[in-house]
Amino acid sequence: MKREYPCVEIDLCKITHNAKTILSMCSKKGIEVVGVTKVFCAELSIVQAMLKGGIKHFGDSRIQNLINMKDIHCKKTLLRISMESEAEEVVKYSDISLNSELQTIKVLAEAAKSANKVHNIILMVDVGDLREGVLVKDVIGTVRKILELSNINLIGLGTNVTCYGGVLPDENNLGKLIELKKDIKKIFDIELPIISGGNSSSLYMVMNNTIPKEINQLRVGEAIALGKETAFGESIANCYDDAFILKGEIVEVKEKPTLPTGEIGRDAFGEKPHFKDMGIRKRAIVAVGRQDIKVDGLIPLDKNISIFGASSDHLILDITDSSRELEVGDIVNFRMDYGCVLAAMTSQYVKKYYAKELAMSSI
Repeated sequence: MKREYPCVEIDLCKITHNAKTILSMCSKKGIEVVGVTKVFCAELSIVQAMLKGGIKHFGDSRIQNLINMKDIHCKKTLLRISMESEAEEVVKYSDISLNSELQTIKVLAEAAKSANKVHNIILMVDVGDLREGVLVKDVIGTVRKILELSNINLIGLGTNVTCYGGVLPDENNLGKLIELKKDIKKIFDIELPIISGGNSSSLYMVMNNTIPKEINQLRVGEAIALGKETAFGESIANCYDDAFILKGEIVEVKEKPTLPTGEIGRDAFGEKPHFKDMGIRKRAIVAVGRQDIKVDGLIPLDKNISIFGASSDHLILDITDSSRELEVGDIVNFRMDYGCVLAAMTSQYVKKYYAKELAMSSI
């Protein structure tokens, strides 16, 4: 079959392998892994690969993606704070949703009542990262009001760190959830079964045995997709970092100066570019651009290739020292970081192909 470019090649066996490895690591600590599917838009082939790796609970930020998974028999959690406008869909297509606004929880209660269901929620707590969550001082009051609602079942507390403020998970901020759980038990005489201690950034605490034993759930996406914990960007032992490879086709090869000629103004994105004079270099243009990918998240597999920059539709490479002679029509391969995978998998202009067998690459 003729391939179309640009494309992302996804090695499903590597996804399965990473899922098994991370699940095993967390299971030893009594931690449930919620497999996060948003980075690849819940593509069913990849979801199935994670299922094969043992993941039984999936989470996504978009209700559309949970709807896409409606025929897959597994537990599903809506990760982004629910919108009132999608309350009926949240109740119908998710088993659990993360929430921080009492007003929205009341709307979910009404939707659940209309559907003759009880909807499970995890109350998100802001422990310092300043994204979503009830402030610690307001948790008890919020819980009191949630418990007054019918058709809503409060099953846990959760938090999110590193995604906005860059705050690292540690024993102190995760410890706030544990103390709140104890306070809720004492005041309301209820046991919350889930303490959701963050995302892939919390895995470093699992790896170095510092995660509090009361944390019994993590929401993991990037680590399964790219084999890295996200607090420090360290590789996870026995995991693959190349399950997603971007492939782009060269459409021009020419030797050109590295300094543009003429007065420099703003580029197509309103930025004023700066250039370093490196003399004449051999440059290749690849037919992929900033509309499709996050340029600073690309890593050429050929370490002798570097990236000059990109416009909406063109990626400009320095191939002067490339390991092989490159010509128009040749394909250049790149690893990607999380933001780049997210953009590429979302783009309708980037084709997706699935490798059926595990490539023989070292871990």
